[in-house]
Amino acid sequence: MDGTVVAAHSNQGRDGKGRGLKANDYRIAALCFTCHAELDQGRAMSREERLNMWEDAHRATMGWLFENGVIGVL
Repeated sequence: MDGTVVAAHSNQGRDGKGRGLKANDYRIAALCFTCHAELDQGRAMSREERLNMWEDAHRATMGWLFENGVIGVL
């Protein structure tokens, strides 16, 4: 972690990602800039490792948003 927090959109087509299109804004994960760059351009992780990293971060992000009252269910 480098002290920054950015919204890392999913890189999966199932989440709305396409050529020249970002995934839907509700498919984000809060990551530091360095982790986001590694996720998108890095070579240190396999495709499966990157997918698992993003999924874990997305779940943690959504959990935090709900638990802290930032978002909720009507």
